[in-house]
Amino acid sequence: MTKQMRLNAFSMNCVGHQSPGLWRHPRDRSADYTSLSYWTELARTLERGKFDGIFLADVMGVYDVYGGTPDAALRNGVQVPVNDPMLLVPGMAAVTEHLGFGITGTLSFEPPFSFARRMSTLDHLTGGRVSWNIVTGYLDSAAKAMGRQRQIGHDARYDMAEEYMEVVYKLWEGSWEDDAVRRDRAAGIFTDPAKVHRVTHHGEYYDLEGIHLPEPSPQRTPVLFQAGSSAKGQAFAASHSECVFVSAPSRQIVGPAVSKLRQQVEAAGRNSSDVLVFAMMTVIVGETDEAAQRKLEDYKAYVSHEGALVLMSGWTGIDFSGCRPDEVVKHMRNDAIHSAIDRFTIADPQRAWTVGEVADFIGIGGASPIIVGSPGRVADELEAWMRETGVDGFNLTYQVMPETFVDFVDLVVPELQKRGVFKRDYAPGTLREKLFGAGPRLTSPHPAARYRRGAGRPQQKAAE
Repeated sequence: MTKQMRLNAFSMNCVGHQSPGLWRHPRDRSADYTSLSYWTELARTLERGKFDGIFLADVMGVYDVYGGTPDAALRNGVQVPVNDPMLLVPGMAAVTEHLGFGITGTLSFEPPFSFARRMSTLDHLTGGRVSWNIVTGYLDSAAKAMGRQRQIGHDARYDMAEEYMEVVYKLWEGSWEDDAVRRDRAAGIFTDPAKVHRVTHHGEYYDLEGIHLPEPSPQRTPVLFQAGSSAKGQAFAASHSECVFVSAPSRQIVGPAVSKLRQQVEAAGRNSSDVLVFAMMTVIVGETDEAAQRKLEDYKAYVSHEGALVLMSGWTGIDFSGCRPDEVVKHMRNDAIHSAIDRFTIADPQRAWTVGEVADFIGIGGASPIIVGSPGRVADELEAWMRETGVDGFNLTYQVMPETFVDFVDLVVPELQKRGVFKRDYAPGTLREKLFGAGPRLTSPHPAARYRRGAGRPQQKAAE
């Protein structure tokens, strides 16, 4: 059977996501991001194209590493201003039936009790179509805005994340039994109190005593995404993730990373097929190769190189404002995103990137590779990426909104469907059922299943 390609639209509730400066393009509508109709129109387009979901990035701070101030980020609209991604979901869900919604949530700054309630609420409102992109944060500006002196150390953030996951699993999986809600009008009983259990947790980072407030949602635990590429991040993904988001400029970097991840998943006692891997990708398509190339050259005229280095500085924690364009990017380690500097240094020892080359590269599609061409050429390249790297699909960036996604839906999707590598219709059920063809809930050996009422000894510890 031909392996089916998975597709997400990669976006953010802001004006400038991964292609800094392109908001100035005359056909771009991303400045309308504060309008709900902007998002509902996009959701309809993606569902028409049978996309698996829209993957919404987020940051809780501002990119102020470049030059030591937020001025360049503000001037260029680099992921600021930015609004809450969660609040977009009910509106988009109301105009679609199948599209999934990936929400980035930074666990370092959010109490697990309130976060778990909001995710359960969204799972109810969408009929089980939500996923959570688990991030630990990387901006000092976010930590300071949340009342801390600086960002917690990289590895310590993942230690905190492990405990956070334990707490939310207890809430989602262990507080309410499946038949707790009776809705018995005759008996006057809405919920059977004997089947709702207090969650007790006293750990190094979190203390909690209380019941999960929402009744069980369709998926209980949302589909779990994770994008960490450091040693700690990959170990975390191997234990918890159902979908992993990878980002690198070449197949030579992505392929080994995917192989290593799948080995770690197996070592964690899970089946590697239980994890789908999505690579970030930029696609610029035209009716012909020449038309697509003209479109790329048009887009390049609007790139903000300063904005690109604002992103790179924020991702890496390195201030590139004083660097010459011909300086070679050097490897260093700090508490920002380890993979962000690795991908342009040690990940590919055969390639030495200069600061100017990095700015050019990031200017269109962020840190993703670029495929430019006719529908046939684009389909060829996407299939080659899957074949040669082992990824299961792609998170597609945009350059001009909504043009990028309309072009892909109208030109590339029919070509992929004709080749039999992309679905012609959605499978029924929740997002987890659509992606994996199994039931709506996580099952053993995933750690969430341990905390289900009646699932064994760990469960009894989870909800008393």
